[in-house]
Amino acid sequence: MLKNYFKITWRNLLRHKAFSSINILGLAIGMASSALILLWIQNEVSYDQFHEKKDRLYEVYNRSVFDGKLWCWGTTPKVMAKTLKQNYPQIEETARTTDNTFLFIIGDKHLNVQGNFTDPGFLTMFSFPLLKGDPKTALNNIHSIVITEKLSKKLFGDDNAMGKTIKIDSNAYFNVTGVMKDLPNNTRFQFEYLLPWSYMKKIGWDDEYWGNNSIQTWVLLKPGVTEAQADAAIVNVTKSHSDTKDIYQFLHPASKWRLYSKFDDKGKVSGGRIETIRIFSIIAAFILLIACINFMNLSTARSEKRAREVGIRKVVGALRNSLIFQFLGESVLIAFIAGIIALAAVQISISGFNTLTDKQLFVPYGNPYFWLVFLGFVLFTGVISGSYPALYLSSFKPVSVLKGTFKAANALITPRKLLVVIQFTFAVVLIVCTIIIRQQLKYAQDRDSGYKKDNLVYVMMKGTIQKNYAAIKNELISSGVASAVTKTSSPITQGWSDSWGYNWNGRVAGGEKIDFNIFNTDGDFVKTMGLKVIAGRDIDIVNYPSDSSAMLLNEASVKIMGFKNPVGQIVRNGDGKDSQQWHVVGVVKDFILQSPYEPVKHMLIQGPKAWFNVIHFKLNNAHTTTENLKRAEQVFKKYNPEYPFEYNFVDQEYARKFGDEQRIGTLASLFAGLTIIISCLGLFGLAAYMAQNRIKEIGIRKVLGASVAGVTTMLSKDFLKLVMISFTIATPIAWWAMYEWLKGYSYRITISIWVFVVAALITVIISLITVSFQAVKAALTNPVKSLKGE
Repeated sequence: MLKNYFKITWRNLLRHKAFSSINILGLAIGMASSALILLWIQNEVSYDQFHEKKDRLYEVYNRSVFDGKLWCWGTTPKVMAKTLKQNYPQIEETARTTDNTFLFIIGDKHLNVQGNFTDPGFLTMFSFPLLKGDPKTALNNIHSIVITEKLSKKLFGDDNAMGKTIKIDSNAYFNVTGVMKDLPNNTRFQFEYLLPWSYMKKIGWDDEYWGNNSIQTWVLLKPGVTEAQADAAIVNVTKSHSDTKDIYQFLHPASKWRLYSKFDDKGKVSGGRIETIRIFSIIAAFILLIACINFMNLSTARSEKRAREVGIRKVVGALRNSLIFQFLGESVLIAFIAGIIALAAVQISISGFNTLTDKQLFVPYGNPYFWLVFLGFVLFTGVISGSYPALYLSSFKPVSVLKGTFKAANALITPRKLLVVIQFTFAVVLIVCTIIIRQQLKYAQDRDSGYKKDNLVYVMMKGTIQKNYAAIKNELISSGVASAVTKTSSPITQGWSDSWGYNWNGRVAGGEKIDFNIFNTDGDFVKTMGLKVIAGRDIDIVNYPSDSSAMLLNEASVKIMGFKNPVGQIVRNGDGKDSQQWHVVGVVKDFILQSPYEPVKHMLIQGPKAWFNVIHFKLNNAHTTTENLKRAEQVFKKYNPEYPFEYNFVDQEYARKFGDEQRIGTLASLFAGLTIIISCLGLFGLAAYMAQNRIKEIGIRKVLGASVAGVTTMLSKDFLKLVMISFTIATPIAWWAMYEWLKGYSYRITISIWVFVVAALITVIISLITVSFQAVKAALTNPVKSLKGE
């Protein structure tokens, strides 16, 4: 019997090649789209879930009130880990991490490599396996280093790296004590080497100041200790060991590191990346559902051609259950063919999808579980898509079928019409969402950054740049490379430091804590960045030697400090003998340091009595960019010969701030387009179905004088009604979804009515083009052919 069913299915596919191709193509597109999204989702939810001790791994977070709001953040003092391990019996092990970039020198090779300082316990807490070396002892020595397999090949080729010496940062030598398997693509950690924390302490980068929250602290709880118990134990760590009395600690579990990064006003996890996961899970489900709906419509559109087969089978004794089994088998076979095509499509498109999503996804062909999931996916799709046609076709009554009176084609509400409404409802929602996401992206991109990004370049201060800064600055300007140069604590596109504890005249004693972004510069800051001075002047240590303790305020700081005449005011940092005084010399217009979607935060720009990490310089417009950079490289090589000249354009760095929104917008556009394509295939099926069942009516109308245009309009308007019903349902859904999404941005657009008008026009035009093909074809049919059976 199964062989017979297979033959019938195969013959039907070959006999109706056009319908079969559309059916298979629609399912394949839907399955491939859903599969890509599911691969992306699987990658996201699996972040750091491969660690063997993940159920006991936590990150230490701080919680406190600033500016009247509760903040939660994941950077801690360096002394936190040692304190927790020594004094809290609930904790088995701790480790700290902080990233750094060092110059690695092996013979003629000079590479700037990004890695982490960490404690020896890191390798036993986390499941980053060593291909060579002992994880328990690999970082015990102050001059030990663990490198990844990828870095080992860069430095030593195919030679065994164990025991070899690496020169780091021009003057330090480390022995390779471990080679780590390359990090997977689903971890938050990004490093190519690990250096022991003891070396960080040796070079003076370690401290025990409880107010310096600058590194990540990880803890491994002892077996049996719950998160709640540990939270209760460590909540007052900072309070107990320092003068800070209003900062509290809690643990953030490994299961939530990737997906849950937002906290509510009570400090509880409230969302984060999980919201995007949920959105794309819904999109994947609906795309697959739409593909199944398309299959249903196309299958039932051919119902008349299968009706006599069903009638004859029932007359000769076939039971309805056997017919349902037959039709479900047909749909599963078609789904299997579509699944093979979908798998090929995924393999072809996954490289582009990875570029689009900034991922390293792959299809795990060698994993037997993958094939089980794939077969389950195909079976599920086949059963869902074939369920309605199987139930529908098997319900035909033999007498009605063989007499040709088995259906009512013009029913006001039919399952097929309902399915088309569902399809286009989702298509309209995606169109509206795509337009609004792109509006929000453009709105943020068009926002005035507050500084001039063009021709602005920055270089990290490595090697001897700090020592030779004055000479480098003079030569960059005298050689015509740059029109202005300044050194800063961080790139103008990033905020690396923030602090509280500042006081000024008029500040209420004991008032709420105010957290400021801290930015350090040595002079020519305004000129180099192209900022606008609102009051006073720029910091100028050449003409004003006292500007070593000068400070600039931004507009937001002036507002929150309550200054009417800020220039000349004194701002104090700290109390007692360690306090530092800054005198305000100017006010600059607000500029965007961090997120372009958020209000500009209050900022203190401090003078040269601070620390520096970056050189910014404005390229001279009198020369080409290529020529300027070539000359700049010569200058930096002259004064910092061992280090490669690596630079960053500020405008490119700023553009990266929109990466997530651009990816979401592009993905929404892509899947909206695919949804429309699949929906149009479904509409094509329903149009074919309606035209097939009204063919005699059309013939009579033409005999009575109806024109081709009149018949086309008559057939098309029914489908436009379905599209307009879809639009009516989709509008409130899309508005609510985008309203909730936009709530995550302080700097956001308002939803305009024209977005829905555009979505309606797009949907109507596309549906008209789709339907008109079948409508015109039916209208042009010779009435003699359609009526000859009468």
